[in-house]
Amino acid sequence: MIGNDVLRRLRYTLNYDDARMISVFALADHVVTTEQLIGWLKKDEDPELVKMPDRELAIFLNGLIIEKRGKKDGPQPEPENRLTNNSIFMKIKIALNLKAEEVLEILALADFALSKHELSAFFRKPDHKHYRECQDQVLRNFLNGLQTKMRTKPVAAPTVKK
Repeated sequence: MIGNDVLRRLRYTLNYDDARMISVFALADHVVTTEQLIGWLKKDEDPELVKMPDRELAIFLNGLIIEKRGKKDGPQPEPENRLTNNSIFMKIKIALNLKAEEVLEILALADFALSKHELSAFFRKPDHKHYRECQDQVLRNFLNGLQTKMRTKPVAAPTVKK
């Protein structure tokens, strides 16, 4: 998937404003200006859209992990220069502390069925014999399901008058 699309979807799903997005980059010790962020968040058809480099998305996702789970001891992970859908999926899963069953439930919210074995293949090392490349469709459906889960307000129970 395109990094700009992932960033836009996460921003909407998590309900982050510009300042919060910039603070997530800062957690990974990276300075991003409001102008840079706005350029990355433009719609695909906007001529002022600036393509987000994989390294910048990796930095954001590392910052998201730190924000949601806390900073780990020792040296922080180096951001990757090239991201795959598998690594994006893994970083979001780690940041939100999701178990396999929860990921499958989120995918089901987007009407996308996947077995636990198929899911685990996405999180294996590329040289593992059961590794499977995560296609755009899977990541897109995961982000759609995540949006449904996190942005849908629970319906309040009707109050009964006495």
